[in-house]
Amino acid sequence: MPTLATAVDGLKLPNPFIIASGPPGTNLNVMAKAFKEGWGAVIAKTISLDAAKVINVTPRYAKLMGQDGREIVGWENIELISDRPFQIWLDEFKKCKDLFPKGVLIASIMEEYRKDAWVEIVERCQESGVDGFELNFSCPHGLPERKMGSAMGQDCDILAEVCGWVMGAARKPVWAKMTPNITHIQEPSRAALGAGCQGISAINTIGCVMGINLETLRPEPTVEGFSTSGGYSSKAIRPIALRMVMEIATMMGREFPGRSLSGIGGVETGGDAAQFILVGANTVQVCTGVMKFGYECVQSMQEQLLAFMEQHKFNTLADFKGRSLPYFTTHFDLVQKQAQRKALSAVALAKAEKTATQKKAVHSDGEWRGDSFVQQSNALSRGVIE
Repeated sequence: MPTLATAVDGLKLPNPFIIASGPPGTNLNVMAKAFKEGWGAVIAKTISLDAAKVINVTPRYAKLMGQDGREIVGWENIELISDRPFQIWLDEFKKCKDLFPKGVLIASIMEEYRKDAWVEIVERCQESGVDGFELNFSCPHGLPERKMGSAMGQDCDILAEVCGWVMGAARKPVWAKMTPNITHIQEPSRAALGAGCQGISAINTIGCVMGINLETLRPEPTVEGFSTSGGYSSKAIRPIALRMVMEIATMMGREFPGRSLSGIGGVETGGDAAQFILVGANTVQVCTGVMKFGYECVQSMQEQLLAFMEQHKFNTLADFKGRSLPYFTTHFDLVQKQAQRKALSAVALAKAEKTATQKKAVHSDGEWRGDSFVQQSNALSRGVIE
């Protein structure tokens, strides 16, 4: 009987489905709901030392609907990190661990480019009892003027330095969350792992403009008649996320074997999760899916993933982690492989034609037939019969 239980960086998870940092992990009430519904782990909404600088606006979401007008295929947010005071978060971390001592609770943290700030937030969160950290180097629109989020994650030198500060203070596993708003996502991933981080999370939302209202001519979501670019999520980004997770996993296999990878981007079903694991993820994270379907969606995702495992006779997640990676190659190699296949096919076809001709050829006078006399004559005249 297959099992979804897994251990990642010393953390024991009942299943690989993790609440991604965002609204689904924004306070104790919703984190408790997630644990009660059976999520494998919860990553709280990103926090900082000074929440007074974080001011959200309303509305802050926009949706891209399918042609039927009912299915949400894309979701934009211009939401910032948590606006709740840091001390409240520390108190709720403690309460959450008291309520769910076996639940894996991970703090998502983001700070300015200051060593003292990163060290302080790590040390104080550790004292509250969290089980690990995720470093937010990836928010595409939040506080770039303070060199936070993707503004930091796009600079490999700064990212590596900050990861070094964190690893000097952290006594719990640390994952670095990558921004997709970069040309080669392997580079910041390599910088984070090189600085000692145990794992990588990828990807965060993709920078976007959801659309323009053709009546008002204003961008959406519109706030006081204006907007800003935001982060794109939901099922529409899954192909991009799979590609980037595949690239990171390939690099990690060569340079950092044994490090962990958490895949994020449009996971809504157990089949989606299976795809991320097949390209190298240890776990998968879900944010927008929870906002679309509720916390209980984890139950059907677990059932679907188990059904996939039973179909292929996989007993553990490790049995198929990275199983699809060997089938990725270069376009040049694809051309070579196809040329080889065509050459072999041509040889096989020639052999098949020869065999067919030999079968048609007359080997003794008793085999001549009046209704195929011309064909038999032609077969004998081709010089293919030894």
